[in-house]
Amino acid sequence: MAGHSQFKNIMHRKGKQDAVRSKLFSKLAREITVSAKMGLPDPNMNARLRAAILAARAENMPKDNIERAIKKAGGADSENYEEIRYEGYGPGGVAVIVETLTDNRNRTAGEVRSYFTKSGGNLAETGAVSFMFDRVGLIEFDPAKASADAMLEAAIDAGADDVASSEHGHEVICAVENLNEVQRQLELKFGEPRKAGLVWRPQNNIAVDDETAEKLLRLVDSLEDNDDVQSVTANFELSDAMVAKMTA
Repeated sequence: MAGHSQFKNIMHRKGKQDAVRSKLFSKLAREITVSAKMGLPDPNMNARLRAAILAARAENMPKDNIERAIKKAGGADSENYEEIRYEGYGPGGVAVIVETLTDNRNRTAGEVRSYFTKSGGNLAETGAVSFMFDRVGLIEFDPAKASADAMLEAAIDAGADDVASSEHGHEVICAVENLNEVQRQLELKFGEPRKAGLVWRPQNNIAVDDETAEKLLRLVDSLEDNDDVQSVTANFELSDAMVAKMTA
């Protein structure tokens, strides 16, 4: 988990500095609308919608925007989005999973393919790399919510499988089918989490040199800048020198 967390935390901080807020809010709103459309528009009865709202709040998305996105799901003129997962290999043979919500499958496929090609990687068939990842539930809490020992004890009691704590916070990992119950029990003890949902967790991370890392980060940036891309996961680990360079 360390390499994945390291990469994610760097990208998260970078995103805070560089992301265009309107684009980020648009992606969050799209996920909220799709989640509300697929189930009930009540976050207490729709786990995916609750997760989408948590993600929006974590990025300080205004309450009016969230409510508008939920209402949009019930409108007759709301767009129909498809969930499509793309898998491929980036520079250095690193496995990359790209999750999208799109209203134009051909456009999105062409754009995602072009990012991989320009980076020196290649898009593969669905299933080509996902076997190198585990689909798990992830619940994140701010570091001030609990000590590492307290979070670990509570998470195990709640049925979680693993906890990774650092200065950035606590990451609780659980089986997909246990996510809602683990989240419910931890919320009773620590309050609302920073984030909760399903993620791809690399089984092993590949150490890459700094030149390859820069190419990979450019690929991830290009993908995340696309309006249709909701998430990008890759199984590589940055060197300490690269981490220092990016966080300086």
